[in-house]
Amino acid sequence: MSEAAAATSMAAARMGFKEGDLIQELGYDDDVDFDLRDALEDGIGSELLTEEDQDVVDGVVLWWRDGDGDLVDALVDSLTSLEEGGVVWLLTPKSGRDAHVPPAEILEAAPTAGLHVTTSEGVSEEWAAARLMPRRKN
Repeated sequence: MSEAAAATSMAAARMGFKEGDLIQELGYDDDVDFDLRDALEDGIGSELLTEEDQDVVDGVVLWWRDGDGDLVDALVDSLTSLEEGGVVWLLTPKSGRDAHVPPAEILEAAPTAGLHVTTSEGVSEEWAAARLMPRRKN
């Protein structure tokens, strides 16, 4: 396993998904990190679900780029199939990369969508990830 592949596999583990989890992938395009996708699928033991799948999921991986549209709308949509206690990982191009999304934009959009940022991870050479959790209902 190459050093980059090992790092990507560790990043997938740090995202907290485990064998048997159902993970929905939104925002897929030809620029996603395929090594990270493979590591996630290996970790959960199945393929990532697509935007068309209607299953209740344990987590969502949302690939997002500057220019993709309204981030608040995308985050709200990501909650549609999310099980209570589930997590949304928002993956954006790292600083200095094409279509980079400034962290301030994420911090502004998340609360409007009913989410809060809990942590961030460098999950690959090209993509950063922000872990978003739904606000607890009172």
